[in-house]
Amino acid sequence: MTDEEKAEPNKLTTELLDSWATDPKGPVALHLKQRLLAVEGVDGEQQIIYPPTYADIGYNIDRLADGTRVALIDSVGSQANRLEPIFKSASGFADLVPQIDIVLRKEGCGECTECKKAKPKVDKCENPWKEKRSLFDLAHRAADAVVQSSPTLLPKMAEAFKTMRKKGDASLLCTIAPTSLLFGCWDSRGGSGEKRPRLVRAIIRAWDVDELHAAAQFNSIWKAFDEEQKAELTAESKKKGKAKLSDKGFNDAPAVFRKVSQRAQSSMPEFRSTGPNPDRRVLGGIVARGPIQRDVTINLVALRGLNGGAQTDALRKYLLALSILSGTVDIELFLREGCHLRYADDADQWYAVPRRGKNAPVDLVSEDARKTVRGYAEEHSKPFNQAWEKLKLGNEHEFDLKTAKELLGKSTDEEEETGS
Repeated sequence: MTDEEKAEPNKLTTELLDSWATDPKGPVALHLKQRLLAVEGVDGEQQIIYPPTYADIGYNIDRLADGTRVALIDSVGSQANRLEPIFKSASGFADLVPQIDIVLRKEGCGECTECKKAKPKVDKCENPWKEKRSLFDLAHRAADAVVQSSPTLLPKMAEAFKTMRKKGDASLLCTIAPTSLLFGCWDSRGGSGEKRPRLVRAIIRAWDVDELHAAAQFNSIWKAFDEEQKAELTAESKKKGKAKLSDKGFNDAPAVFRKVSQRAQSSMPEFRSTGPNPDRRVLGGIVARGPIQRDVTINLVALRGLNGGAQTDALRKYLLALSILSGTVDIELFLREGCHLRYADDADQWYAVPRRGKNAPVDLVSEDARKTVRGYAEEHSKPFNQAWEKLKLGNEHEFDLKTAKELLGKSTDEEEETGS
């Protein structure tokens, strides 16, 4: 056990939170390491899980200089997308942040007087069904394309980004979309080009891994057909050209080798040979001999770098509280089929990371600590909640197809940066 692990955690107080948010000599980060296990696994034994797959490369596995292989289990972006929805209306934190939904389209209810007309108009339906998405579900948050295509929301959001760009003042964006500051955003589609780093960063990796492979055999109804049926189906398949019998479920189909794009075949030596190739086997998960570890970091340097004009201290304290709430929440760890994880224990230990010297353990997860953070969040959210009410933006904004089409004609900062 290290000296850091032996040390008694510092009790969380409002004074300590204040120093983290505003003291330029305070710690640079708060950090947590969590051990995870597969739900089928036992602590101390090898774990079998399925990482995400990526185009051309399959699993993202790196080999370190000492030969250790490390697999990415959940990326920083994916973790952010799992954390942000904790602030949605159904959660216990919804009162701390504005709730904004983008209505993508509407459908008639089919029951009202208007809907029963020969040519009903959806916009006159008494109770239309709405296909909508919360701002917390959008991949690019406040800078997402559907926000750029929502005429009633875009002007104020564009003003918020431009204010940050020209004056360095994040108070308007914090008022409208505080989680966009929490988890990072880039206004590459708007006029400001403003890019904000994440305050909360989480990632899951598995250590000392090897790939496993899968194989499957689909047995169709083919053998039950008579010769005439087989002949006609075969002839029709050849006639259509693209319609393979196995693709349509009429013939047996083994699943042993995965398809590899021409790009991968030309750039990766292991895919250059023809015929059966062990490197093209269907992926079947990994076995992790080392730990499956989730790292969560709250960037206090980036937090203290935010300016909110006259509300700078309040803004930093508010976002610190939201950061801690999101960083300490127990999210669901059913990441994908075959990757259902759980927390290995209840001994989460957070550390305050100084500029120099040893990390200092701090209590962020006890019942008292959670109450302190919640109260701190409620107190420092007040000026931003009041400012939100004064904006009278409303909670629903409609996606406009015409505006979206205009957006397609604009070049973006992202395109200019990548040269596309």
